[in-house]
Formats: sequence, C-alpha cells, structure tokens
Amino acid sequence: MPIPDDTLAVDDGRPHRTIHLITSDAFEDWAAELSPRARSTVEAVQFTGKAGSHAILPGQDAGDWRVVVGVLAAKDKDAGADIWRLAGLPGRLPPGAYRIESGAMPADAIGWTLGQYRFDRYLNDDPAAARTLLVEDEAMVKDVMAQVRAQALVRDLVNTPAEDMGPADLEMAVRDIAATSDGIVTTVTGEALLSENFPAIHTVGRAAAKGREPRLIRMDWGDKAAPKLTIVGKGVCFDSGGLDIKGAAGMRLMKKDMGGAAHAIALASLVMSARLPVRLTLLVAAVENSVAGNAMRPGDVMATRKGLSVEIHNTDAEGRLILCDALSLACEEEPDLLLDFATLTGAARVALGPDLPALMANDEALAADYVAAGRMVGDPVWELPLWPGYMEMLKSDIADMSNAASGGFAGAITAGLYLSRFVDADVPWAHLDTFAWSPGNRAGRPRGGEALGLRAAFAMIRSRFEVNG
Repeated sequence: MPIPDDTLAVDDGRPHRTIHLITSDAFEDWAAELSPRARSTVEAVQFTGKAGSHAILPGQDAGDWRVVVGVLAAKDKDAGADIWRLAGLPGRLPPGAYRIESGAMPADAIGWTLGQYRFDRYLNDDPAAARTLLVEDEAMVKDVMAQVRAQALVRDLVNTPAEDMGPADLEMAVRDIAATSDGIVTTVTGEALLSENFPAIHTVGRAAAKGREPRLIRMDWGDKAAPKLTIVGKGVCFDSGGLDIKGAAGMRLMKKDMGGAAHAIALASLVMSARLPVRLTLLVAAVENSVAGNAMRPGDVMATRKGLSVEIHNTDAEGRLILCDALSLACEEEPDLLLDFATLTGAARVALGPDLPALMANDEALAADYVAAGRMVGDPVWELPLWPGYMEMLKSDIADMSNAASGGFAGAITAGLYLSRFVDADVPWAHLDTFAWSPGNRAGRPRGGEALGLRAAFAMIRSRFEVNG
C-alpha cells in the first residue's frame, strides 16, 4: 500500500515515545537542563539542534528513550510554512507510536504521514510497518488523512506506467472516487466524440491503439441548487509528441503527462470527502498522443467545440487542444468557479522550476486567494500574467488561431492565453500549469509523481464554499 495504515491516530493512551522539537537558537538552554546521561549522548552524536537532525536520548530505565528533533523556528503557528520538517523522521525511527511533546500541527501530521509514502505496485518486498503519530484532535486526523490520501492518489496515478494508465484506466480512477460518494460518471468515447461535438479531443487521440481510444470523462456530484464548481484536468496518458515527435530524453517521463488529470481527480475526491456545499462537475479529457497514419499533422486545421478553428503549429502542443473542448463545455454550464490543471509547458518549469506551479487567472481576487491559500498550507503557487499583448503570437494566416507561438518566447503565458480564448469572460477561472513530479529524493518527496498545487486549490475552494456552523 502507498501509505501504511495507522500512520496518524488519536491519542488513545497507548504506549508511545515522546518527540521534542528544538530550534538551534534554543539548544544551549535546553541542553543545560539535560541529565548528565542525556547530555553525554547529545555530545556523542554531535546533535546541535540543526534543522533536520535528530537524536535518541536515553531515559532512566532500560528501554526508556525519547527523540529530539532539530527544526526551524515556525514563522506562523497556523501555517504549513515547512510541512516537510518531520517528513524524514519516520524512516529513521523504529516502528511504533510517537507523540510530539508540544502537540502536532496539521502541517507536521501531513509531513509525517507523507514521509511514509511508497509506490509499491510493482515491488515484491513486504510493506513497511507504520510509525504512528498520535494527536489529540480526531477532526485533525480525518482532515489530514483525506488530504494525504488525495496527494498519494496523485502520486500513484502519475507513477503508474502508461501501459497500465491509459484513458480507460483514468476513467476507472474517476469511477473509483465516484463510488465512494455517489458521484455519477458518464463518458464520451472514440468516434462518439465527433457526434457529441468534442472534435479537438478526438483529433489529438484518434491515432491511439484500439482499447486506448480518446474520451471525455465526466463526474457530477452534489446538490443541484448549490453553487457550481467545475474542475478540468488534462489527461494525456502518454505524449510521444505526435508527428513532431519528442527525442528519447523528452519522452522518458511522458507517463506523467496526465498529471493534471490526476490533480483534478484528487481535488474532486477532497471536495466530496469534505462534503462541501457545491454542485461539482469533474471533466477529464483523456487521450494518448500517438504516432500513426491517422495522426494529426503540423499544418492541419482543427475544429473545436467553441467553433474556433485552430492551425496545428506543433503536434506536441496537444494538451491545450484537449483542454479547450472541456473548458468550452464547462463554460456552457455557467459555473461559479472553474479550475483547470495541466502539465502543460516546459516553459513554466524553466521560469519557476519543478516546485512552483504557474498560476494564471482571469480574476484578480481569485488569483490572490489561490496564492494566499498556497502560502497558508505550505503548497505554494506563483502567478504569471495573462498578458494580452502576447495574444498576437497565437495568430494564424489560415485559421482563427494557432495552437502554439513561434519563436519560443513566453511559452507558459501563451499557453494560458490560448486556453483563455475558450473561457467566457464572466466565468471566474484559474489555470494551473503544474509539473506533477519530484525530480529528486527529498524527505517526504521521493522521486516520482507529486501533487503540486493540490492542497492550495482545496484550501482556496474550502474558504470560498465551506459553511461554518
């Protein structure tokens, strides 16, 4: 299992070890109060309170010990300023129960639990035993575990190889979350996309092999009288680049090009588990961008649901093509809030690196709320402008627009501008260009699929729609 059971539990009086958190500036005063035996241990292991380090201190009796951990001073006690400060600790401690002496913050509980994530679908070894963090608040356990499971879902979906994560498998992932909360799932698949007016999704995915046909996956949930929230995800299950084929290095990680869909599915699961008072619609455009005789070609002109014609400047700019049909459908239903998630551009990674998703929005208040929520929960996003002057870069000589700008400038922004042509101006909309991947092994963040911007989006949505007693 990705995360062992019982990683977080309400303190029920079970035997446990105590964890003491110490900052380096408080170390000297703390060490002066230690017993000679404990002080000798601290000196022997050269523990100085440095953030990320820890020591096991003996007690008075045999088998009696506790843990001290160096942490950075928290800038905001209510915020997730550093949710990863305890994430590396469980892997360095024996199995069992632990309790933070000063009490665990939600951010500590998230980091502790995600620090025990492991993608083990293809491994034959035994699952790891849990290190359980005990907390006082049952509500915290429920809330944290919902968020951790959603983040683990993103990781699992992205980590799964394309052979086992095609369009039909993404559909099954949607059906799985729907089954837990009575969501209603419908799909439009293959040639039916043309008769149902989703020509762009069909065009991108039509070259895929039998059994991996393109589809629009839809899930509806909630009170029909509630405010409408629509979440859209890019589900390119593998991106060869099409006829503008990628090189080997560029194709190696393209199993993750459905990372936007993974975020959208996980966010929908969070909304449903929290029973937020919304009318939720999840739309996942799921395709495989393949090379075959019927693949779309550079220079072709493609139809879209909105009626705009698009010249294919580059077949490797396919994610925006499938999103534009889904966004058009979303706007037809006049949502009160529209969010989309996509692993859309390498330009966003060049600008912001792997950890900061690029946020673009047509509503200043929405963008500000999104950024603030990310800071509060330790899941930062960074706003880029939908600079209208760059719309000129998407002009075509033979169609209403091109699917990609020539010249290589402002690639993330022009991709957002392309999407904006398919979003009604009066619909509050935010687009997140997320990497969905952790390129290195860090505490709580193993190399592989990663949810970036997920908890930020959920915190923002909850602040907008949650009804407090």
